[in-house]
Formats: sequence, C-alpha cells, structure tokens
Amino acid sequence: MAEQTQLEALLSACHWIGGKGWCPATGGNMSLRAGSEYALVSESGKDKGSLTAEDFLSVDIATNHVPSGRTPSAETGLHTLLYRLYPDVTAVLHTHSVNATVLSRVEKSDGLVLQGYEMQKSLSGQKSHLDTVVIPIFDNDQDISALAERVAARAGLASLRYGFLVRGHGLYCWGNSVAEARRHLEGLEFLFQCELQRRLLEVK
Repeated sequence: MAEQTQLEALLSACHWIGGKGWCPATGGNMSLRAGSEYALVSESGKDKGSLTAEDFLSVDIATNHVPSGRTPSAETGLHTLLYRLYPDVTAVLHTHSVNATVLSRVEKSDGLVLQGYEMQKSLSGQKSHLDTVVIPIFDNDQDISALAERVAARAGLASLRYGFLVRGHGLYCWGNSVAEARRHLEGLEFLFQCELQRRLLEVK
C-alpha cells in the first residue's frame, strides 16, 4: 500500500513537472524504489506530463535487468546507481529545464556553488542562507555506464546530496520520499533561476 501511495505521488509529480515544461519532447526520466531489489523506472519515449502507472517498468537495481523485456529510460543506470549508493533514497527525478541546462554550461567548474539564498532551506538539512551548497556538475556522456562510473567516483570522495547537474543536459535530484524529491526539484529550480539572473545582472 505504501508503494502504491508513493507511485500515485510520483505520477502527480510527473504531471506537475510536465506542466512546468521541465521535461519537453518526452525528455527526462523518473523512478521509484520498489523494495530492496527493484525500482520502477519510466519507459523510454513517454511524455512525462501524461505518464500512467503502466508506463513504469520494474528494473533490477543490481543488474539493470528488466523482467518485462520492455525498454526503460536510456539513463536507467544512473537511477539504479543512486539506489545502490543511498539505501534511503526513494525517488529520483531527472528533468531538462532551460535553467538547469543553461546554468550547467555557463558554470565551467565541476560544481555550482549556491550561497546567500533563503530558499537553500528547501533542501533537507539546510538551516541558513549563510551555508554553502555545492551541486556537482558532470560533463555529459552518451555512454551512461561511463557517466555512472564518474558519478560513483565523486560520491566515493564526498556524499552527493540533493542532486547533480549534467552539463548541457539537465538535473538529477532525489529524496527519501517522492514529496522530498519534488521539494528538492522545486527548490533547486528556483535557486538556478536566481543564480542565472544574478549572473546576467553582473554582466550588465
């Protein structure tokens, strides 16, 4: 019953994301942990604003095997990696918003530093605008296995929190519930927009 409730919450989040325009042209992918061994991952080529429960495929977290034989997102390996790395993670959201895509290219370092924004407190554990939040950035790669290896290597140096950006691609974020993942997504999108506008004003 709890899993069914979380799936309903994920579907609601997907429709909300679609309405925001954060996953245009069937882009993006979403997933939900389904016990210790499996995750439900959105099927490839589906519009995220109109997903149904039947559009989520069971995937083995350890092997990425899909018992149904259908085709999940091409980026399934990043979702299952996060579930292996962090047993408390319940949901992963991957979006392609303009703000995340552009900011990931504008920022040339391997991490976006956010500091001084009250909305940093939308991220779990953040208590003050004076704290510094670093969102890792990884160069894009069509080889998802290679990209997952680089993400895992960074996670081995310091725990990944909230999310990471893929340059010119978009945002991956997660949470210990669908509600938390959705809050992290909304908070980060707000922060990304603020940061882009701040940089634009500085240039002027």
